[in-house]
Amino acid sequence: MSRMFGTDGVRGVANEELTPKIAFQLGQAGAYVLAKNADHTPRIFVGGDTRQSRDMLANAIMAGAASVGADVTYLGVLPTPAVAYLAKAHKADAGIVISASHNPMEFNGIKFFDGNGFKLPDATEDEIQAEIESGMADITFPTGAGIGKIDYRMEAWKEYTDHSIETVPVDLSGMKLVVDAANGAAYLSNVSALERLGADVIPLANDPNGTNINRDCGSTHMGNLQAEVVRQHADMGLAFDGDADRFLAVDENGDIVDGDRIMAIVALNMKRHGTLKQNTIVATVMSNLGFFKFGEANGIQIDRTKVGDRYVLEHMKEIGSNIGGEQSGHIIFLDDNTTGDGLLSALHLLRVLKEEQKPLSELAKIMKQYPQSLVNAHVPNDRKNHYQDFPEIVDRINRLEEEFSGNGRILIRPSGTEPLVRVMIEGEDQEIIQQKAQELADFIEKAMA
Repeated sequence: MSRMFGTDGVRGVANEELTPKIAFQLGQAGAYVLAKNADHTPRIFVGGDTRQSRDMLANAIMAGAASVGADVTYLGVLPTPAVAYLAKAHKADAGIVISASHNPMEFNGIKFFDGNGFKLPDATEDEIQAEIESGMADITFPTGAGIGKIDYRMEAWKEYTDHSIETVPVDLSGMKLVVDAANGAAYLSNVSALERLGADVIPLANDPNGTNINRDCGSTHMGNLQAEVVRQHADMGLAFDGDADRFLAVDENGDIVDGDRIMAIVALNMKRHGTLKQNTIVATVMSNLGFFKFGEANGIQIDRTKVGDRYVLEHMKEIGSNIGGEQSGHIIFLDDNTTGDGLLSALHLLRVLKEEQKPLSELAKIMKQYPQSLVNAHVPNDRKNHYQDFPEIVDRINRLEEEFSGNGRILIRPSGTEPLVRVMIEGEDQEIIQQKAQELADFIEKAMA
């Protein structure tokens, strides 16, 4: 069997690639591996986003966990970071999230957090997969009173909201905010938190029906939010993704402020307050060239990791930093939570706006953003990690790098969750890099078809 886990859990089209059988097995193996050394009855928290397939998969996962003797608490709909926080706060042995994040509604995913609220390292994921492949050979299945129980806490999102407000208690009175909840997990917790802090909240995509999550909304489709911010003369727009671990902003002019700029604004403020640990931000290779130049200009170290917030987090823990993230809006404030947290990221940015009494457009000028073009090459899923095995692709990339002669940057990476190879080119001229990225993506598609 190929590796089940991608960069963010196990994903696929629900009931086709990600079946109840697989969910049941993941519930069994995950509960066993994550709690096998416990000297108590294991306890697992399960929650997810608003997809119609959530309950189908949740019930399979919970049945699997209960079958190996774990007690399960079902949290219903709430953000991914809420599951991480609640698992740690209540000393659970693990948290399990059912979500495919920003992907279309027909997809779903299963990702695990350990009892400290952290995503699992590769080795632990591999141990879970090995248990499944062995037919659960190491597990002794209980009977009678040894079978796990399942209880339901469908209002648990309120505890997460309380935590967020207590962590960043910014007064938002007098601010008009347009909030795009992506018809996803943010629709209760995040909107409620902003209203409780005093903001005049205008909600968008805040009526989930199980099938409309991420549909023309959220942090990957921001056109409606941009237009509404301008129409409403709002102070800012806030965009979350389906499971609300990402946050992107829109300034008062309708322009997008991405994760790089959000981190730059907040980190510089943290440095002024003496709270930027290790004087370092952890970012990925996908961050904009202008972000690294911002760091140099302001005496802030910016470390790079490979793409994926889990790798950002690993490096943050290793060096002891407290802010890191991705251009896409996964931002980790490690003093506050153990994973990317859209609500906390938004509150930190809003706190800086209130403190400095400047519009977001002015704050965003602290870094120059170099044009980037990202084009997806659609390739067979079983080949996406092997693009470097095609000599003609490698040769095409090398020739393009020579053409840029140091005045541009090319980054090729397979998607962790979709049958795609992502082509990113960065340079001075948007028209040129867009053309080159499209040409290279088309070439990769044909070569790997």
